[in-house]
Amino acid sequence: MKTGIIILAAGESSRLGYPKQIAQFNGKTLLQLAIDAANDSKADKRVLVLGAFRDEIKKTFPGASIPNIPNPHFQKGMSSSIKIGMEYMLKFDKPDQVIIMLCDQPFVDAKILNKLIATQKKEGKGIVACAYSKTIGVPILFGEAHFKELMELTGDEGAKNIALAHEDDLVAIPFPKGKVDIDTEEDLRDLNL
Repeated sequence: MKTGIIILAAGESSRLGYPKQIAQFNGKTLLQLAIDAANDSKADKRVLVLGAFRDEIKKTFPGASIPNIPNPHFQKGMSSSIKIGMEYMLKFDKPDQVIIMLCDQPFVDAKILNKLIATQKKEGKGIVACAYSKTIGVPILFGEAHFKELMELTGDEGAKNIALAHEDDLVAIPFPKGKVDIDTEEDLRDLNL
């Protein structure tokens, strides 16, 4: 099974006041942590979707480290970035499954991404999600059977709704630290305590 990873990093970080992609944790930017996790994982292909503050963000990581594409419609919400990432993957790489991840979950590492891939192989389900805070969420793996639905998402709709609509084809893996994401200066301070 060929696995692709799409890192969504196109948002405006309106609550933080500056691009969260360049916020620092443990001496690296949040985006660099996400890129490292994707690059160190067993996935075959990766792509990074950028939008707001693209030029500023691109200066913070080596461009050759990961293919990156612009989302000119990032104001239309997360679904527009998922679509652009999917279009790129399907055009160039034709993966059998994709992992969708964000750049604001500092504890996502290659281990958890590899666990999604390994769980899919073992369980044979079309969706493997992370479980935290009594729900499921990203990072989340989707098999080819769900690609069409990912392409049909609209607005700020994320992929979680697709997973919840297919509970019969879903397996979740525990990832308690998945609940940590960075939206505000306070989140960042709590993280660095």
